[in-house]
Amino acid sequence: MNLIKSTSTFSFFTLISRILGYCRDLLIAIYLGSGPIADAFFVAFKIPHTFRRLFSEGTFNAAFVPSYSSELVLGKKRSELFANKVFNLLLFFLLLIVLIIEVFMPSFVYIIAPGFTENSDKLDLTISLTRITFPFLLFVCVSSFFSAILNSHNKFAVAAAVPIILNIFLILTLLFQNYLNDRLVFYLSYAVTFAGLIQLVLLYFFVKKYFSPKITLNFKVEKNIKLFFKKLLPSIFSSGVTQINILVGTIIASFQASAVSYLYYADRIYQINLAIAGIAIGTVLLPNLSKNIQSKNKKKIDSIQSKSLELCLFLSLPASAALLIASEEITSSLFGYGSFDLTSVKNSSKALFYFALGLPAFATIKIFSSFLFARHNTKLPFYFSLFSVFLNIIISIYFFSKIGFIIIPIATTISSWFNSIILLVYLMNKNYFSLQIVLFKSLVKIILSTILTSFIFLSLIKFFKENLEYESEYKLITTVSLVILTFIIYILISIVTKTFKISDINLKY
Repeated sequence: MNLIKSTSTFSFFTLISRILGYCRDLLIAIYLGSGPIADAFFVAFKIPHTFRRLFSEGTFNAAFVPSYSSELVLGKKRSELFANKVFNLLLFFLLLIVLIIEVFMPSFVYIIAPGFTENSDKLDLTISLTRITFPFLLFVCVSSFFSAILNSHNKFAVAAAVPIILNIFLILTLLFQNYLNDRLVFYLSYAVTFAGLIQLVLLYFFVKKYFSPKITLNFKVEKNIKLFFKKLLPSIFSSGVTQINILVGTIIASFQASAVSYLYYADRIYQINLAIAGIAIGTVLLPNLSKNIQSKNKKKIDSIQSKSLELCLFLSLPASAALLIASEEITSSLFGYGSFDLTSVKNSSKALFYFALGLPAFATIKIFSSFLFARHNTKLPFYFSLFSVFLNIIISIYFFSKIGFIIIPIATTISSWFNSIILLVYLMNKNYFSLQIVLFKSLVKIILSTILTSFIFLSLIKFFKENLEYESEYKLITTVSLVILTFIIYILISIVTKTFKISDINLKY
């Protein structure tokens, strides 16, 4: 496997999806802004969307890929029996969960957005919209199962590309806003669920080359299936800890008007880089790392782990610096139009600033967790993540009444750095990973390149200050141009400092 090329393939389609996701969110910002209707839709959208991130962005892979890879080594027939049993049990439980939540939706929404009870119209709208979007959970989780099969066979492109469908459906719906008027949020909710169904059908056509599911009513659970499901829940919690922290933040933010919307827009911006620096690398490295751990190839294991961490920081550190330097300018350029006024920009950019401080931690959690998942260890990351979430909740609740919604990104960042550090300490204590001299030198070069590039980016932001003001017609094209220019400068500096070597592109890991 070529880590950089495989990551690039996954990242390319993920980036296309994120760009379309931005176009979708820009239209939502223009037509819905950050008011009560927007808050209601974002809660209805965030619930299934969070599950999509929890299952599809490497989390389901964490439990499934090592187990499925072990069965593949023992033969195709054995791997098919394993996969089919998992498929049937997963389908049964998902149908049960969706049915129960649909019936008890008012109570479920009350748990997710307790602050909405102060506004009965807002609460009723949220319940109605969430009932429409919730079946997306079923479709996206089964899609994640199919994606994990493809990833196990080192096929990453289709799994990374299918989320594009959701964004296309939502964009097309938003473009008909003039005809839909007050019913827009309902049609957006229907578009979410329908897109999930189309994703599932599309993935099936690609996965049937490797696996064809057969629905059975035999629920006898063998030892290997029990082991898989024991690993699944901890892996969902530990690998998706950032998303869980954000969901917790949404629940707390529901007590402050428009806070849910501010956090949503900030989350959308930094997630673009996280998808590449953490999720893509973690997803790509897992199948090959699992196989090398099983064959006890220590040289390959060290090489894959070191290069994945290096690549993760190479992408996340400069992105974090850029968001810290120009959080308000970037937020304004991306969403500061129509109903999304200057106050909304300032509040969202504050949240983005504090999320940016945690971006390297969000990304490295994905990488360090994958090192343990490949060794069939999902319990330790689960315990660390559980403590991280408790820390997040305690900080958020204690300070929310004093400083408002801004404590949520601060608490998420603090708890995520704690999680990342204890994962690293555990890996080093168990001799699963070590900061070798070569890796340490690379990290120093990455930090140096990031500092030099950040200074240039800050100078460019100051020079083009007038073009980046909220009222400027050129703020979007100016921001995009400066980001692309700065990224090119970063690559050139990295080549000069030998942080990035062109020869690495062709290396096999």
